Amino acid sequence: MSIQAFFIKTNSLFSFQNIYTYHQQLKEGTSSCLEAVEFYLDKIKKNKPLNAFVEVYEEESISQAKSLDEKRNSGKVCGKLHGVVIAIKDVICYKDHKISAASKILENFVSIYHSTAVKKLLEEDAIIIGNCNCDEFAMGSTNENSVYGRVKNALDENKVSGGSSGGSAVAVQAELCMTSLGSDTGGSVRQPADFCGIVGMKPSYGTISRHGLIAYASSFDQIGIFANNVEDVSKVLEVISGSDEYDSTVNKQKSLNLTLDFQRKKYKIALFKNAMEHKSLDVEIKKSIYELSENLKNEGNIVVEINFDLIDYIVPAYYVLTTAESSSNLSRYDGVRYGYRHGNKEEDLTTFYKRNRGKAFGKEVKKRIMLGTFVLSEGYYDAYFTKAQQVRNLLSLQTKEIFNKFDAVLLPTVPSTAFEAGSMQKDPIAAYLADIYTVYANLTGIPGISLPMFQHSNGMPFGVQVLTKKDNELTLLELSKMLLKNYKRY
Repeated sequence: MSIQAFFIKTNSLFSFQNIYTYHQQLKEGTSSCLEAVEFYLDKIKKNKPLNAFVEVYEEESISQAKSLDEKRNSGKVCGKLHGVVIAIKDVICYKDHKISAASKILENFVSIYHSTAVKKLLEEDAIIIGNCNCDEFAMGSTNENSVYGRVKNALDENKVSGGSSGGSAVAVQAELCMTSLGSDTGGSVRQPADFCGIVGMKPSYGTISRHGLIAYASSFDQIGIFANNVEDVSKVLEVISGSDEYDSTVNKQKSLNLTLDFQRKKYKIALFKNAMEHKSLDVEIKKSIYELSENLKNEGNIVVEINFDLIDYIVPAYYVLTTAESSSNLSRYDGVRYGYRHGNKEEDLTTFYKRNRGKAFGKEVKKRIMLGTFVLSEGYYDAYFTKAQQVRNLLSLQTKEIFNKFDAVLLPTVPSTAFEAGSMQKDPIAAYLADIYTVYANLTGIPGISLPMFQHSNGMPFGVQVLTKKDNELTLLELSKMLLKNYKRY
């Protein structure tokens, strides 16, 4: 084989490290958007048994890639995410594409508009390659509550991928896309990122518009980002953050400017003593985080263990409030205007609704709707919903005090590594308690990120969760980059 022929063949082998390197390759002509898309489409086909995707936009993504290559080669200005191949969770609206929230109730429903996040991605030349499997209506932490079946962890298919954004996590983990979007109501980005050994970030509440995100619990939901590195998370977040006239809860600020300064800084970090001593925490995870804390101290950072007495109230408050909100949000799905219809038009309306909702909603969704309806009912509202709101207020006040003294909080992401598929079906309370370290960020609206730092003796990865004060994503990302660069052991 001639040197020239070898060179051409070598250049045809696409590989992805990060968005910056990819853009350099495009600029130098050693790669193309079409080559990238074909690479990922091939990998998606080969990894179909993982069940990460609900639908793959094959023809569309190829056409878009060709168009972007022409745009770049003609010298036109390219977007910030030019040619970046992204997957989205099946709860994020993409105009003229099916969206079902992994539920039978939204069978064959096609979105009539773009979510704001998708609109911003497309405006910056991103390529959306498909939508990803998830727990039904984002309710679950294993991605086993889906009408499409469970998502398998690419590292061990007998283990869960985590949820509810398990498909989006596995899409990045198995190199089926460059980055992906999920949603995080109580850890649904950070927890699957931990189980899959990748980076998963939930920004502050209101940083990214929720317009076009199918609601689970409106005061908790936030679109989040999966990637293999902090820099790519930062690039995507810059693009999809910012004000939006369609979402009254979004921050009024312009899009974030996340020019990260990676020079070594010294941080003051809090470690929750009550969280580290909790009986649910795996011994190896506990040991690794304490070792990380000592290493940080040896490098001149300040790490202080503090009491956080509200930890045992976090999960109960979270499930009371989110199920109450979901009971209200999901009342619109009745089979009248769109979606699955099982009932007969001739029967009375109540029976018609019952048949549609009873047949189309999954077990976990029905359980949470009933729980939410109960805590909102007369005679129980003050005993449960009001009390949970009071806990949430106390958490917010205590959080403000903590971040007046500290730059960040360090926590486990999950009490254990990815567990066996089906194991949590036998003990649903254990599944809820597994959210103990992630729901805190959603209750208080602060940003959080899970970093793939360590490997357990069982062979599975586990991460560290970093939290900063509300609207301080810059510190969160800079600290995260430093931790991965200097202390990663996975």
